[in-house]
Amino acid sequence: MTTTRPERDLPAVSDLARFRHRVAGEEAPLDLDAAEAAAADLLRALGLPLDSEEMVETPRRMAHAYAELVTAVPFELTTFPNRKGYDELVVVEDIPVRCLCEHHMLPFVGVAHIGYLPADRILGLSKFARLVELVARRPQTQERLTQEIAEQLEQRLQPRGVGVVLDTEHTCMTLRGAQARGSRTLTSAMVGELRKNPATRAEFLTLTRGLRTSR
Repeated sequence: MTTTRPERDLPAVSDLARFRHRVAGEEAPLDLDAAEAAAADLLRALGLPLDSEEMVETPRRMAHAYAELVTAVPFELTTFPNRKGYDELVVVEDIPVRCLCEHHMLPFVGVAHIGYLPADRILGLSKFARLVELVARRPQTQERLTQEIAEQLEQRLQPRGVGVVLDTEHTCMTLRGAQARGSRTLTSAMVGELRKNPATRAEFLTLTRGLRTSR
């Protein structure tokens, strides 16, 4: 089986890359020079010694680090015909999640568990991780990120159902403010039969709950 494109039209890679900007608003160009200058101003305003040997390159590194965290990596959304008519849950577990909280610009990190009920197409397994990374490459809330992953899979794969669970640590909560070390944030989003069918929903949530409690 060598088919890498579906028979029906799916959005092109460029459309996937533009998705981040559509949900965030107007697309703005990346200006690393301006970001570096702004980072230097911020660090100076915080009283940090940018003229020291240790920190003279910090504004540049800081600008590049944030640019990496908000820049999506293009990929091909590879799907295949579901020739055998597989109709049970497919669950991909422990997909790394790295995203910036839009309130403090500090990272939240953890894992995503994704399940879906195939219809006419099945998705290449590595593409779940690629899609999570794509959607996560911009500042946002975990709640919206969870919903957007589910919506993108539903729109682009058109399965019978999708479930997404995110399990993360927010450093804006654990390293500052309340400093609630060890706290975790769980969110879920269900689409199609995973939302409507109690048995299928329970199966998916039981599987993902087992993954969390086994750690």
